[in-house]
Amino acid sequence: MQYIQQGERRYWQANTSLFAGGFVTFALLYCTQPLLPVFSEEFGVSPTVASLSVSFSTATLAIAIVFASQLAERLGRKTLMSWSLLLSSLLAFFIVLVPQFQLLLAIRLLQGFFLAGFPAIAMAYIGEEYHPKSIITAMGLYVSGTAIGGMTGRILIGVITDLADWRWAVVILALLSLASAFWFWRYLPEPTHTRPHRFTLSESMKTYSMHLLNPRLLPLFLLAFLFMGSFVTMFNYLTYRLVLPPFSLSQSLVGWIFIIYLLGTVSSNTMGLVRKRFGDHWTLLINISMMFIGIQLTMVEHLWIVILGLGCFTFGFFGSHSTASSLVGARAEDHKAHASSLYLLFYYLGSSIIGAGGGWFWSQFGWRGIGGLLSILQVCSLLLLLLMLRFHKKNIRSKNKFEKMT
Repeated sequence: MQYIQQGERRYWQANTSLFAGGFVTFALLYCTQPLLPVFSEEFGVSPTVASLSVSFSTATLAIAIVFASQLAERLGRKTLMSWSLLLSSLLAFFIVLVPQFQLLLAIRLLQGFFLAGFPAIAMAYIGEEYHPKSIITAMGLYVSGTAIGGMTGRILIGVITDLADWRWAVVILALLSLASAFWFWRYLPEPTHTRPHRFTLSESMKTYSMHLLNPRLLPLFLLAFLFMGSFVTMFNYLTYRLVLPPFSLSQSLVGWIFIIYLLGTVSSNTMGLVRKRFGDHWTLLINISMMFIGIQLTMVEHLWIVILGLGCFTFGFFGSHSTASSLVGARAEDHKAHASSLYLLFYYLGSSIIGAGGGWFWSQFGWRGIGGLLSILQVCSLLLLLLMLRFHKKNIRSKNKFEKMT
């Protein structure tokens, strides 16, 4: 069976299906993010506690994603991804019934657990089923789906919360997610290049250890932790900042700020062209620098400059993520699903740990504290990138030396 490539009907079906799956994953995973100030008011919880409605989901997703590859070998990749999207969409309806914040957190824990069946398997699917020349474009479109999902979920939640109630907003988002899950199940082509291998737990652990000890992959995992931790922290506490003076925006207007996510679709697709011209390391350097500059601009107390900074930061994040995630698939010679799972484990652990920890910086130092934390994280990203570049050059020298000897 041929690989999926441009010009085929299967290419369109696969792209739209993965886009729909990415939409559901990010829309549901972060649907409570614009509601954090609402939760603080309605349930009487602090910003740090309210942020757990995001961190709990990403934490269980990060843990469960380690075992998703093994489960996919038993159930089949499309089957696992389809059930993941369906069950997490259905759980969204239960969120609106909770009378207490603790119950809401319990449902969010379960939702993160079920969502774990999609992201890593989707990345592995792209790496295995697409023609090598189409992988960069496909990964860009998949990341675009996550961007559109994140944006739509946040805007929809914000606007409907102002017009009616946050519970109605979640119900409408759940219906959209169900429709997207059905599209995914109906149109995603069955995988034909998966090499069946039923891993035991010990075999999986050995495979994960092998990837973690791979100096070509470990820096990418650590970058995922820093990228997503920065991104979630930025948007978690920006909602608090924008509803307070001097901005004093309504919930609807705060929701519309997330239209900036559209830059993510531009960035993730544009970076494929940038990589072809300048290479992977320069592409990551450009995007990390954009994130750093964007953070500094958000420190200014002028709404349009804050929005400009947020746009710069968002563009850099999605460019960094699409580049790093596709590099994992390219550099993992075997067991790509396990490598993708590890990337996403670090990715969502960053969301949970840094995202929740940012609440302390917000409570103690306000936005200056958040800006300082995020700036330090970008400096750490740059240091990791330098290590990657150094190792890459060392590898090239060793390879050239070996070729001369032979």
